[in-house]
Amino acid sequence: MDTALPLEKAEQAIFAGGCFWGVEALFKKTKGVLETEVGYTGGHVPHPDYKAVCSYTTGHAEAVHIWFDPEQISYNELVRIFFENHDPTTPNRQGPDIGSQYRSMIYTFSDEQKAIAERSIAEIEESLRKDIVTKIEPASTFYRAEEYHQDYLTKKEGVCH
Repeated sequence: MDTALPLEKAEQAIFAGGCFWGVEALFKKTKGVLETEVGYTGGHVPHPDYKAVCSYTTGHAEAVHIWFDPEQISYNELVRIFFENHDPTTPNRQGPDIGSQYRSMIYTFSDEQKAIAERSIAEIEESLRKDIVTKIEPASTFYRAEEYHQDYLTKKEGVCH
């Protein structure tokens, strides 16, 4: 990750597309991404933990919060990378991970981000001739996941399915 721009001046994005370990690893190695953290968003229970999210009672998705330098990478490019690296046609599932916490979501911080995400979905649906199940919602409270989930694949030298 590049850290030339202070985080307080960076733009933000939140994507949910299956297990947050793999999504984080993907964006962590992307030029222009300054920082990432995994966590939970889009639910109705304050301060959820992993066990609660996996119980399907909180409504949260596993997600990755990204800070990026828009002079190095555009939001449009981040959305493209997101869609190229998960299946946006399968509801509540990515590979062997099944459940609503693995749903495909884009949480936006501005009307411009929303428009970019909507345009991308329309283009993908047209090219695939399939419905995209990815939903777009305004970013809401993001709860940082437990420390052992942060940068998990680097710590474990693993590969996410």
